Amino acid sequence: MDEAVNLAAKLSTFDETWSPRTVAEFNGHDVMVVKVEGEFKWHSHPDTDDFFLVLYGEIDIQLRDQVVSLKAGEMFIVPKGVEHCPFARKEAHLLLIEPTGTPNTGDTATAADRKTI
Repeated sequence: MDEAVNLAAKLSTFDETWSPRTVAEFNGHDVMVVKVEGEFKWHSHPDTDDFFLVLYGEIDIQLRDQVVSLKAGEMFIVPKGVEHCPFARKEAHLLLIEPTGTPNTGDTATAADRKTI
C-alpha cells in the first residue's frame, strides 16, 4: 500500500448490503467495508473474534442475552464463539477486521464471496 485509502470512496463503488469488500490487508487480516441494512443472520465464529466499527449510521449487535447499540464512531468486538446477529434499521456503513478467509456467516457454505476493491 503506497497511498491513503478513502473509505467513503470505496463504499461508493457498490450498493449491495451484507457483502464485505476488502480494502486492505495486514498481518494476515482483511480490513473491509460493508453496507448493512435490515437483519443479518444469527451466527458465530468459533475461531476468531468479530470486530465492528460503525462509520455511518447506527446498528444493533444482538446477542442472546443483550443488545449492544452502536453509533458512528463506536466499535464493539464479539468474542469468538458468541452467537450474534447484526441489525440496522436504516443503511449503515461498517469497517470490519477479520483474519483473511473468515466467512462472514461463520460457515463457508453460506458466506458472501470475498471481493477486493
